[in-house]
Amino acid sequence: MEHQQSLTTPNQELLPPLVAMFPTPGIGHLIPMIEFAKRLNIRHNLLVTFIIPIDGPPSKAQTTVLASLPSGISHIFLPPVTLSDFPPDTKPESLMSITIFRSLPSLHQTLISLMTSHRLSALLVDLFSTDAFDIGVELNIPSYLYIPTTANNLCFALYLPQLDQQVQCEFREIPEPLNIPGCFAVHGKDLADPIQDRNSEAYKCFLHHVKRYKLFKGIIVNSFLELEPDALMFLQKNEPPIYPVGPLVNEDSTNNGFGFEVDFKWLDEQPRGSVLFVCFGSVGTHSSAQTDELAFGLEMSGQRFLWVLRCPNDKVASDSNFIANSNVDPFDFLPNGFIERTKNRGLVVPYWAPQAQILKHVSIGGFVSHCGWNSTLESLVNGVPLIAWPLYAEQKMNAVLLSEKVKVAIRPKIGENGLVERDEIASIVKRLMVGEEEKKIRNRVNELKVAASNALKENGSSTKKICELALKWKGVTMPI
Repeated sequence: MEHQQSLTTPNQELLPPLVAMFPTPGIGHLIPMIEFAKRLNIRHNLLVTFIIPIDGPPSKAQTTVLASLPSGISHIFLPPVTLSDFPPDTKPESLMSITIFRSLPSLHQTLISLMTSHRLSALLVDLFSTDAFDIGVELNIPSYLYIPTTANNLCFALYLPQLDQQVQCEFREIPEPLNIPGCFAVHGKDLADPIQDRNSEAYKCFLHHVKRYKLFKGIIVNSFLELEPDALMFLQKNEPPIYPVGPLVNEDSTNNGFGFEVDFKWLDEQPRGSVLFVCFGSVGTHSSAQTDELAFGLEMSGQRFLWVLRCPNDKVASDSNFIANSNVDPFDFLPNGFIERTKNRGLVVPYWAPQAQILKHVSIGGFVSHCGWNSTLESLVNGVPLIAWPLYAEQKMNAVLLSEKVKVAIRPKIGENGLVERDEIASIVKRLMVGEEEKKIRNRVNELKVAASNALKENGSSTKKICELALKWKGVTMPI
């Protein structure tokens, strides 16, 4: 206690305020938190430091993104922890949580060091970093939770401890949709991956974190009222306070050092709204059989497309280190003659493309997406309707939201062989890009595009929430 008091002496109040952000490992968690940090720094002159846990050398994507930030946003990589004592098949959710837990001593030391020169006005953590809350309490730093996914997912997370007590079987075995307070009805099979096996360490880990959500002084969610009105209005009636600050999206077109470029001249030559962009996030891959079906489906649709292609996951263990294995060419896994047959209306790009820049292009008329929340928001702010093709994490639940609740997406049906077959792909591509259904979806997504823009205008709902937090963290008293 004496140590704590020495850290919160009146001299601390004279120091410049600083927000410390402690993200879960992974670029998909870092990016949305960075966009929030930019708003705090650029609009409110609030200093931000990222304290980043790692289990090895920082990735090229991390270092590239961090190097591009304004001078008021700094970063510290914590000493890497070892995960070699865990088996190779350990689930990502467990590995992320273990990395966080083993980084806590280094986080503690780093925060104490920062407190010698700054007043730490907030500690911001995300959904798998909740164990850092205890350090915030010990050092008398107000702690907030940042949710980089939907308000509906947050409603489910807050309800899960109660659901866990009420239900004995696996959630996917329940025939009827689950009625979750504040959330749309969802079948158990569409819940997030770590929820699918209640005996797994990943499930226990997820349950551990969500039980701690209500401890925080506030929860910040990257969404906006017009997109998820029911969920956000429900959350705002309960504790802790909810701050919808979205849609905060990555607007940077930096290559991340991958060395591949899109031929924007080809895009410029295509008619307005005529090109289907096909991309499954930074790590999304398919089997060789599904890659074949996707290729044939795109060809059969007769529509223009831009496809970011990766090696099939049953042929190459991982394509994350493809630069070091440059002999692996994803084009080798396409059906014979595909490139030649589609050359007049299709463009295939290996491994990576500047998604934010592409979705802004006037020729883009649709987006085949894995439904990661970052990608979803990028699509909505640009008024691009989606084909919702979820792969992992909470993406199935996002797909339900987009296709059934918000109605800005079409979700393909999976065949009995476990694949989305070529006929189905050709059909939904044509439904999204031409015809009466296309007009309804496009009208709805354009309404959300306007609402998203309004939320972040000077007096927009999300801008007001960001301002409220910034003033609180700077120590400015809000008028009554």
